[in-house]
Amino acid sequence: MVSFVVTTSALTIAGYYLWSGFQAADQWSSAELDQINSLWIENLPESPPTDPTNLVADRKEARTLGHHLFFDERLSSNGEVSCATCHDPGLAFTDGLKTSRAIGISARNAPSLIGVSYSPWLYWDGRKDSQWSQALSPLEDQAEHGGNRMFYAKLILNDPDYRRSYKAIFGKTPEINDSERFPDMYGPFETPENKALWSGMAKSDQFTINEVFANLGKALAAYQRLLKPGASRFDNYVKSLNSNQKDTSSSILTSQEKLGLKLFIGKANCTNCHNGPLLANNAFHNTGLLSSPGKLPDLGRKKGIDLVRQDPFNCLNAFSDDNNACMELLYASSTKELVGSFRTPSLRNLKLTAPYGHAGQQQSLAEVLDHYNEAPDAMIGHNEAKPLELWPWELWQLEAFLETLDAPPKIEGKWLVPPRNKS
Repeated sequence: MVSFVVTTSALTIAGYYLWSGFQAADQWSSAELDQINSLWIENLPESPPTDPTNLVADRKEARTLGHHLFFDERLSSNGEVSCATCHDPGLAFTDGLKTSRAIGISARNAPSLIGVSYSPWLYWDGRKDSQWSQALSPLEDQAEHGGNRMFYAKLILNDPDYRRSYKAIFGKTPEINDSERFPDMYGPFETPENKALWSGMAKSDQFTINEVFANLGKALAAYQRLLKPGASRFDNYVKSLNSNQKDTSSSILTSQEKLGLKLFIGKANCTNCHNGPLLANNAFHNTGLLSSPGKLPDLGRKKGIDLVRQDPFNCLNAFSDDNNACMELLYASSTKELVGSFRTPSLRNLKLTAPYGHAGQQQSLAEVLDHYNEAPDAMIGHNEAKPLELWPWELWQLEAFLETLDAPPKIEGKWLVPPRNKS
């Protein structure tokens, strides 16, 4: 944390800035109004970008199946972990932990799922290039769901309700009960035992299992595409500004919050990375975050781009519904400047999504702001951020504004709780 010596002079300066700031809190130049409007939730397209690699992404039946799968604890090796374990709807689809706890403890902080359908890259390091491919990764991770694709394929095809839904969506239900062709596999996919069983299978049977597994991810993605951010107090303030309702706008945000907004779009340089209606540019930046104690520095995007190119479920592989829609992957940068860089997170719903950082390094917004105010040298790579040199009261104002960005997701309540009946 940054410490300050408070002197009579400092208090005088603070008093002057606060007085003059309050006078200007509702005065916006045309350039400032343009910036503010660019952050308004109303500028977010009603539907996420189409995903040509997932032909069922917007089908109602796929959303329903994905909803059931998202809350189903049977999608884990111990029958106790669901997607909602680490992505709790009550916490803006995060879990409130530094790093997630499921079967084991993960290496990274669980980011919110709200609005991620608008990003071309998934995970902090962008190691997945579609939402359906991302949904598969935790299922086979030994620290998360701890299962394997054979286990999940058999669950889907042997459960009568899931099987019926799967057939209605994907048009076929392969028979995989022959234990010689499709041996039972236990635990994570990458264990030596499971890899040996897998390598002994016919390539056509491997394809069958991979296809069912990929389709499971496509159903989960269809559900998660529904998770869109709602209008916050900040958005209501912008709406009132656009309606020229000065009396109304004055009561929506406090003077401190408006001064924080001025800093956000101005002196604090926040919109360099946190821009657009999701307040995120979806790019990768090194901002000098320290690794967790006892952990080696995280290579971030530099390693992530290598992983996504090797991924058997990426846009260019057989389970993608359109290999011609892969421009992002084909031309993604892999330069050394990406070392230690991470995807810019959305700033919406900050109060519900602490702690912050790719490994939950920062417990509070005050810690986050202190970090950017100092902009320390990066452990690896180069910190792109420059010291902000904000006064203490300016940091308080900025924090006050950031807390106006919380809002319930724009979705019917039925999608935020476990479904009552099976699919």
